[in-house]
Amino acid sequence: MELLKGKNYTQLVSSLKQRIAGAQIKAALAANTELIHLYWDMGCMISKEIKSRGWGAKVTEQISKDLKGEYPDMEGLSDSNLRYMRRFSEVYPDLFRPQLVDKSVIRPQAAGKLKKENQSSVEASFIGQIPWGHNRVLLDKLNNTEERLWYAQQTIQYGWSRVVLEHQIASGLYERQSKSKKATNFKKLLPKAQSELVEQTLKDPYVFDFLNLSKVQKEKNMEDQLTNHITKFLMELGVGFAFVGRQYNLNIGGDDFFIDLLFYHIHLKCYVVIELKMEKFKPEYAGQLNFYLTAVDELLKRNDDNPSIGILLCPSKNHIVAEFSLRNMNKPIGISEYKLTAKVPTKLKRDLPIDKLKAELENRLKMNKSSE
Repeated sequence: MELLKGKNYTQLVSSLKQRIAGAQIKAALAANTELIHLYWDMGCMISKEIKSRGWGAKVTEQISKDLKGEYPDMEGLSDSNLRYMRRFSEVYPDLFRPQLVDKSVIRPQAAGKLKKENQSSVEASFIGQIPWGHNRVLLDKLNNTEERLWYAQQTIQYGWSRVVLEHQIASGLYERQSKSKKATNFKKLLPKAQSELVEQTLKDPYVFDFLNLSKVQKEKNMEDQLTNHITKFLMELGVGFAFVGRQYNLNIGGDDFFIDLLFYHIHLKCYVVIELKMEKFKPEYAGQLNFYLTAVDELLKRNDDNPSIGILLCPSKNHIVAEFSLRNMNKPIGISEYKLTAKVPTKLKRDLPIDKLKAELENRLKMNKSSE
């Protein structure tokens, strides 16, 4: 690429150097928000000059070379990262404009529910606080600003690493939470504050795409694999779950009963009983879980614990039947579906000739057998 030597280009590089030096003096780039602010500023400056001067996108290669010459020990000045900075500033054009940031509107609620006029404040509060690597993931994986803000908020609230963030996006957590049709009686049986927190904790559906199960296998096989993959299982359940035991024994009146999976939730301060079913939801499943919750509250719950809650996981459910089943239960129960494998995205289905590949594979298998 032919090097730019004009006055405008020289002024841009000089201004970028001054901005970097100012940020280094102010905070030594130690504070994440200042680093994000710096990258946003640089992105704004680069984007503005490219648009006004008519420079090609590859100018970032030259900028990168010049900045690295001035700051050889500073990370983040690659051509690729400069391109991310430019895109970052264009996606969030008002992110750090002081007159738009009003911290009084920031509340611990889903980003998508905040008023539109407060969006720049929300962006500064959420996007400006998460690490740059997380922001790059959001730019790469998502096209919707509301989704990006939601995942950024969850990252801050639960301390997600970049790997966990990527997993949650891949599993479609935002869509599962926003379009959930879970059946619960939490609002009826729990105090409002606890009910809202429990509702946020419960997902529908849960995605156990790390399991390898056939439809004819039993709950025991599912329990085996879930406990063998307990780290991934806990990640899917969400933050706060502490594993207590599997097939947890309760002796009631001399008879033994066994809970599929028992957890204690640190934030909810209560026991969580999870029952697994390999068949579509049936009303008697809720009665069984209600019985287990009564026993846990009687035998395990301490005075300072909140009422135990139950989660019933089935591969499918009739939502109306599930709601009717919970109507007169006296214990807080949520009924959710689970999926054992993630669906192939629609776009991928269009792009990949699945049927042709399957037919080709079957033909080759037949040929191999006939040649044996």
